[in-house]
Amino acid sequence: GIPVLAHCEDINLVHGGVMNQDERSKELGMPGISNSVEDVIVARDILLAKDLGAQLHLCHCSTADSVRMVREAKEGGVNVSAEVCPHHFILTSDDIKTRTDGLGVDSNYKMNPPLRTAKDVEALKNGLRDGVMEVISTDHAPHSFDEKNNTMEAAPFGIVGLETAACLTHTELVLGGYLTPMQMAKVMSYNPSNIAKLGRGDISPEHIADVVVF
Repeated sequence: GIPVLAHCEDINLVHGGVMNQDERSKELGMPGISNSVEDVIVARDILLAKDLGAQLHLCHCSTADSVRMVREAKEGGVNVSAEVCPHHFILTSDDIKTRTDGLGVDSNYKMNPPLRTAKDVEALKNGLRDGVMEVISTDHAPHSFDEKNNTMEAAPFGIVGLETAACLTHTELVLGGYLTPMQMAKVMSYNPSNIAKLGRGDISPEHIADVVVF
């Protein structure tokens, strides 16, 4: 009865990649991380959850095929849920900038999973709209200035997310017509609580008055 939370990454396929493997990575001369790095583990874990009857939650999904596989797994009765981060449903690899100090690509865009293509972004947004992807999380991964102020290859993976998640979700998805305000609250509060069995996200009588006014 304990939910399994999975970071879907086949590390044997990474090969030193620092951003999405696509035309932009070739243009910047950066080693890429393919969609299959995520997708093969999503597929594997869904099949394992199906065989074992386990509750599976897929963390920070970033690819169109992840959305497709979660959709098909749900239709097949697999107990699976999945989440998306704001940076993955807003930014693409084409948004990655180079630095002005001669150190090459801006390492603030280095995260894992990496920023994907516009096709992936649209699939993630549609997955949230359709209720296939049930959670918006942040994968909040702060680093010091000195750690990130380095080359793309040397800097650690990860960006901050807690401070901006609500504003970015409201601007991109609510104002963009993908979610209603109540659906936004559901994917950022009620659904995560239910998946993790925390008993939160509900302010009806006898529940904890755990409230954010946005």
